[in-house]
Amino acid sequence: MSQLDLLIPFALPPAELAADLFKQAGTPALATLLAQGKTTRAAHDGFRRTLPHEDWLALAFGMQAESSPAVAPAWMRALGHDPAGGMWYALQPVHIHIARDHLLLTDPSQLALDEGESLALFEIARGLFHEAGQELIYGNPGTWFLRADGWLDLLTSSPDAAAGHNIDIWMPSGPGDRAWRKVQNEVQMHWFDHGINATREQQGRQPVNSLWLWGGGKAGATTGDMPYGMVGNARGWMAACATRADTARTLAGASDLVDPPERTLVILDKLMRPALASDWGAWLDALRDLESAWFAPILNMLKQGRISHARLILTNDSRSAEFALTRHSLRKFWVKPSLSPLLP
Repeated sequence: MSQLDLLIPFALPPAELAADLFKQAGTPALATLLAQGKTTRAAHDGFRRTLPHEDWLALAFGMQAESSPAVAPAWMRALGHDPAGGMWYALQPVHIHIARDHLLLTDPSQLALDEGESLALFEIARGLFHEAGQELIYGNPGTWFLRADGWLDLLTSSPDAAAGHNIDIWMPSGPGDRAWRKVQNEVQMHWFDHGINATREQQGRQPVNSLWLWGGGKAGATTGDMPYGMVGNARGWMAACATRADTARTLAGASDLVDPPERTLVILDKLMRPALASDWGAWLDALRDLESAWFAPILNMLKQGRISHARLILTNDSRSAEFALTRHSLRKFWVKPSLSPLLP
């Protein structure tokens, strides 16, 4: 294998917690890779509508990045739908928490909607969008698709970028935003006292009280060439976009990289949910799992010449750092292993 890229969202810890986390990490292979690698850092606008790893993937997969990545058409195809013309958006049922003086988007993955709940809510929403002259298509319990040809320049935010924040600055903005808010409000009112939400609340589960619009893209729009022969561990919209690679696989560890192509991308997202939830104990556990499954084996593969180039792309919500390595770069015996390159 010539090139192995590892994209690891939320591997960069908050600066104020880093020292304590480093003491407990127990990841010598990662420390060696970071210390020996050639580092490139980039700051990220904290109010940007996407997260750094989403921007990196959008660029790698040849998608527009002015708004949230244009993932809807590829996602539709991956779920068995043909976006035959027009402008399509991903539409996800969500829970918006009412705080004292603002509204807060919660992590959509926490909803855990089942098929029956989702279909019932979808039918209500579909009727309301139909009245507004728009087509709504069901994808899976957590993902639907909306055709909105008049909203070509609408700016939207990814749900992961907006989660945990006051939603005011993350809401859709631009041509079509008033029309969007009107239908969104109608859906919210119809869902408010629905029996599904009453049951969910009785069970201690979050009610489904809103929709999140993002990922708009034109059907048939051209994208850049896929630079990777294989993409590993892509999920959700990332998996949909990765279908253009020759191979898309789930990989438990570096030992699963048997006869890989010249260029391989592996997405390791085990740190993301613990970081977003500020569960740093779980974050450390996940980091140690990555050490044994990925970092230590990759260090050995570089030393043995089984990989000629490796690149670690580490991010959080405000910055990214890339560490480029070759077999020759590991010869710097005077450089001590350290996790300090994870700091800003």
